[in-house]
Amino acid sequence: MVSPLRKVLVRTPTTVGDFVEAAQWREPDRQLLVSQHVEFVELLRGLGSEVLVADPRDGLVDAVYTHDPCVMTPHGAVLLRMRKPVRSAEPDLMRADFERFGVPILGELTDPAYSDGGDKVWLDEQTLLVGRSYRTNAVAIEQFRALLGPHGVDVIDFDLPHYQGPQAVLHLMSVLSPIAHDLAVVFEPLAPVALIELLDERGIHRITVDEDEMLTQGANILAVAPGEVVLAAGNDKVKAKLDAAGVKVHEFAGTEVAVKGDGGPTCLTQPLWRE
Repeated sequence: MVSPLRKVLVRTPTTVGDFVEAAQWREPDRQLLVSQHVEFVELLRGLGSEVLVADPRDGLVDAVYTHDPCVMTPHGAVLLRMRKPVRSAEPDLMRADFERFGVPILGELTDPAYSDGGDKVWLDEQTLLVGRSYRTNAVAIEQFRALLGPHGVDVIDFDLPHYQGPQAVLHLMSVLSPIAHDLAVVFEPLAPVALIELLDERGIHRITVDEDEMLTQGANILAVAPGEVVLAAGNDKVKAKLDAAGVKVHEFAGTEVAVKGDGGPTCLTQPLWRE
């Protein structure tokens, strides 16, 4: 998740749908939502990524967060089943996109498994971390092991806390973002102890995030290369820490497209190829 990002899938946000009641966003400025996404796409292209842009789908306001309907692996995509009712159609939508763009599909979760892509973090090609949360259950984790074990992938799971309950979104990537092979941004108060211990065992140093910036996507950071990242603007404290660590930071305006939907720059992307 820190290797150079060469090809990535995004989806243009829709301006048609129930953002507040069904999707549990804070009501965005819908035109600014679209323009911020355009600027985000241009930033990625300027950083050397080929960006494939999928069409918006009216009513599916969360579909802008393309990271969640699947887990991309070195062996093809694993399509998920999503617990949030308003997102249940997104994996099939992504299947159609993958077929159009020629992305191979390794497999898919089956009932009663459910999971969001935001609950997974790759530490390396053979180590997949998965958060067990209100969005990802134990059955899904076992299905990941069945799909990826034959390819030599070790799936390590961690229980996430209750925090604000099942109606709120708390993914593993809400508290952990790899920045380089030996560096990660972590919101420690919600990080499982076993996760902290694993990072220490792997020699991965931690940059901590305060709660106010965790809530504005300061812990959800997209690495486009080792030590080079994209960050939602306004998270000045974590940016200062990244600067001090020698990380090259590119900011984008994400008040509408990121913060109001609780999805940072990683959530807005589905990496298809990292070099």
